[in-house]
Amino acid sequence: MSDLKTTPLHALHQELGARMVPFAGYDMPVQYPLGVKKEHEHTRAACGLFDVSHMAQVLIRGEEPLAALERLVCADLVDLPQGMQRYGLFTNDQGGILDDLMVVNAGDHVYMVVNAACREQDEAHLRVGLPHHDIDVVERGLLAIQGPKTAEVMARLCPEACKLVFMQHGRFDIDGIPVWVSRSGYTGEDGFEISVAAEQTEALARLLLAQEEVEAIGLGARDSLRLEAGLCLYGHDIDTTTTPAEAGLIWAVGKSRRNGGEREGGFPGADVVLDQIANKSQQRKRVGLLGEGRAPVREGAELYSDDGERLGQVTSGGFGPAVGKPVAMGYVNLSHAEIGTTVYAEVRGKRLPMLVTKMPVITPGYYRG
Repeated sequence: MSDLKTTPLHALHQELGARMVPFAGYDMPVQYPLGVKKEHEHTRAACGLFDVSHMAQVLIRGEEPLAALERLVCADLVDLPQGMQRYGLFTNDQGGILDDLMVVNAGDHVYMVVNAACREQDEAHLRVGLPHHDIDVVERGLLAIQGPKTAEVMARLCPEACKLVFMQHGRFDIDGIPVWVSRSGYTGEDGFEISVAAEQTEALARLLLAQEEVEAIGLGARDSLRLEAGLCLYGHDIDTTTTPAEAGLIWAVGKSRRNGGEREGGFPGADVVLDQIANKSQQRKRVGLLGEGRAPVREGAELYSDDGERLGQVTSGGFGPAVGKPVAMGYVNLSHAEIGTTVYAEVRGKRLPMLVTKMPVITPGYYRG
């Protein structure tokens, strides 16, 4: 018998004909009968529904929870307005990334979403770091609807949520179902992430799927969509051996937490992280890569210079339907990280040229008002 966990939509995935695969300890849909490429294209053109209930949702209560959490996260959380969401990083004492996460100022408490594969270690990290606060990992469903027609769908079902702009969060009802909604996502498109009680997740998913613009989308297209959007996948593009500067995530380190800021440092590994930001002392950098042919370049491919010097490795890669080319990201020596540099990925004994490119490779559709 499988020891994989299931989300509240497991039966619905099977009903819809999904191909299920193990992912972060869960039995998850990798694709539906529509197929990965068409699911990707549908999300870019209309609206896709993603089951992301495997992500861990955490509530933190107690005295000044944002200030307390800031001791573990390099973002500026103290100044986060109520109803706003911010991207953050847990770091270790070496400046490596333990996880990336979303933090919401929900007024009298903090609402967080962390990666499924890191949920147990993150919970332990929070309990050690915030011993005087209440840490509650809640078992709720989490749905994401993404794409340029998402606002049309939400305007019919929850018009109040359409007043949110990118990275805002609110509490609403959809057809009598209480929901927590943020205007955000993992595709580069406009969209919403909707937290809902586990027992009401299927009813909400069916309501969303009943809208003509909406199709169910699996992990396969979710991966190619986030890759085109230049978004990291924890455990692949970032991990405990990569720092924010190496990962190109300096923007996730709040200005108030940097050298000379109001609350300089104060998070694990701050000395390493702040030195790399101030002095550019890191030796490598995450870059976007575009292939010239059609053959996708996958994770693990070694990267070389034109004279054969090993430069690094691809951490995520595949074919980008929106650009019609192989898209990848990986780490290279700083000497070859400049946009426009040609590097060579070794694929089945051949070295294929790839161009270091700005990420994202698509124009983001985030709604900023």
